[in-house]
Amino acid sequence: MPELPEVEALRAFLDEHLVGKEIAHVLPVAISVLKTYDPPLSALDGTRVDGVARHGKFLDIEAGGLRLLVHLARAGWLHWKDVLPSGPPRPGKGPLALRVALTGGDGFDLTEAGTTKRLAVHLVRDPAEVPGVARLGPDPLAEDFDLAAFTALLAGERRQIKGALRDQSLIAGIGNAYSDEILHAAKMSPFKPTQNLTEEETAALYTALRTTLTDAVERSHGLAAGRLKAEKKSGLRVHGRTGEPCPVCGDTIREVSFSDSSLQYCPTCQTGGKPLADRRLSKLLK
Repeated sequence: MPELPEVEALRAFLDEHLVGKEIAHVLPVAISVLKTYDPPLSALDGTRVDGVARHGKFLDIEAGGLRLLVHLARAGWLHWKDVLPSGPPRPGKGPLALRVALTGGDGFDLTEAGTTKRLAVHLVRDPAEVPGVARLGPDPLAEDFDLAAFTALLAGERRQIKGALRDQSLIAGIGNAYSDEILHAAKMSPFKPTQNLTEEETAALYTALRTTLTDAVERSHGLAAGRLKAEKKSGLRVHGRTGEPCPVCGDTIREVSFSDSSLQYCPTCQTGGKPLADRRLSKLLK
């Protein structure tokens, strides 16, 4: 799933390639992608793109006083085309979900792999009209997101720290991959209860959060949209690397599987050398 660093890189890419250009038309190809109907997508025809913003994992394209909000979900992506194919796209079983065509012949496609369709596009007058945006917590890369703000957010939380980091209403933009990376950098178990964090552990977690996200954004800066996925994967130290040696201590990276996701961690760095219980494996062994 694209998370804050990748979406921020896409925002910067679109800010360079899209702002100031005129939209010819926006064509939905998959019925499931469009979540709003008033105003219609045709209201964007002939408008000029004024800016591109980001809210958590949402892209926000402003044109003609309207806002086109895009959430790429787990398997969505944006593909920039210097020359779009001629003729309208044909609905079908392929990954193409929506096309934004510019009057200069360039534009971009939104695609979504797999059979589970969660990619979402909203056309609204105010980003706060989108429920997913309205409920977002603070952006962890904002200038005012300091240690005091982070500490205040965690105060009163009573759950595992992995889940807290992924909660978009608590902190915007962090998903499964970067929560693994942050916790590895902080040398903290993903199952550690937030209410048990000491002042020193909270400070270490905050530093790991800011450093991990900032480094990921800097690695992605200036890359073309098509190279961002490879850059993300190459920069991950533990997530998606089950069975590989930890780059810090050399221990084997372990995994805990859930029904629809998994987490990766290093026992030596994060759990005092003790493997965490894998609930799925435990069920298979019974």
